[in-house]
Amino acid sequence: MSAAHEDPKHLHLAFDLSFTHSEGRWARPGSWAGRTFPDVKMFQELAITAERGGIDMLFFGDGTGLPDTWRGSTDAAVEWGVQWPRHDMSPFIAAMSAVTEHVGFGLTYSSTFMHPFYVARLLNSLDHVTSGRIAFNVVASTRLADAANYGYDQLLEHSLRYERMEEFIDVCQRLWNSVEPDAIVMDRETGRFADPSKVHAIDHRGRFFDVKGPLTSVPSPQGHPVLVQAGASPQGIATSAKFADLIFGIGGNVASQMRHRTKLDAELVANGRNPRDVGILWATQLVIGRTEDEARARKKEMLAYWGDEAVGAYLSYNSGYDFSTVGDTIILGELNAEIIAAQASPSGFVGSLVADLGPDYAMSRTEFFSRGWEHAVGYASTLSGTPAQLADQLEENFAATGSNGGYMIGNPLSMPASYVDIIELLVPELRRRGVMGTPYPGRTLRENLAS
Repeated sequence: MSAAHEDPKHLHLAFDLSFTHSEGRWARPGSWAGRTFPDVKMFQELAITAERGGIDMLFFGDGTGLPDTWRGSTDAAVEWGVQWPRHDMSPFIAAMSAVTEHVGFGLTYSSTFMHPFYVARLLNSLDHVTSGRIAFNVVASTRLADAANYGYDQLLEHSLRYERMEEFIDVCQRLWNSVEPDAIVMDRETGRFADPSKVHAIDHRGRFFDVKGPLTSVPSPQGHPVLVQAGASPQGIATSAKFADLIFGIGGNVASQMRHRTKLDAELVANGRNPRDVGILWATQLVIGRTEDEARARKKEMLAYWGDEAVGAYLSYNSGYDFSTVGDTIILGELNAEIIAAQASPSGFVGSLVADLGPDYAMSRTEFFSRGWEHAVGYASTLSGTPAQLADQLEENFAATGSNGGYMIGNPLSMPASYVDIIELLVPELRRRGVMGTPYPGRTLRENLAS
């Protein structure tokens, strides 16, 4: 038996709040009334509710570009609210932490564009503000719209983005270690504040960064934030195995999840790490109904609030390719080769079609956008049913993928109603079965995720 199937752990839940206000969700039944994004009180109220339900983490992905790939214009994204607006959520996390004590917070920054000293210092501060409840999701950016906002007219090649990420994290870790845990003396009698022998310059000179150090901050409650990474390509998995404490995995297909877990475990062992120390939170969308009929009807609502232009803007931006230019007949392998050449990334919507149907499959433009519509909303991969039915599926999937991690639950319908349903209907069922453990057994997010 592999290490991934030994010593089962409790299932953990996180809420992905990255797009709770976009793609029409703000208009759906069950969305906020009287409040609109980015009202901080929305997020504070949700944080209080999530903590009441024992949710482990509230997670914010990020992107800093406005989708402009579809027809070479931002108009469709602006008009239909496709992956915009997006704010820096660090101040919101500080506000949410002020009204909670236990729930953790995940924050995303790009190692492709950001500087490690700035990010290490910011996350250290947030870890202090939250009393040890911060996770850092480090991403390698794949979108030209983001690159343009940082002064680049093209992206780094795929492998270089991951090399930069490795150096970025190495610098951050060395900065977090540059002030030893017991360096602060604060002797009131002598007035001596710290021991200089325990504060160290890092003198880093690398391919991408030169950083003298030390970090101009005192050690935070966790020392390092929980490090999260979501790379699914072979190089992404290999990189994440070097430093990640937690993986954000692609959900919806148990077979592919098991392959990801197996590859990750092999890479972790190769890096001298124990696979049991690194869980995977599978990206998952849930639609809950008190009856099967209610769940089925609510799932159909996912296809509303999207139109052809919104779907085109979403697919094009996330693939880095203008799909308005495709012809009446599409050979999947040929299209995927063009996308890879354009953005140096092997994954995405077309890549998943190639995996399912083969590179020689010829698809009509109509079929392509019909499948694209369902892909954009995550319709096929969204689980729906009663609380008991969903608990059955999650429990079975959790066991099949190694009982190590849990689920990052996205928001297919509306905030806060969709998440309140999970807290009030699904979580009690999972706790009753013993799949989820006692909420917040530790002092920090890292300790809570380890149970």
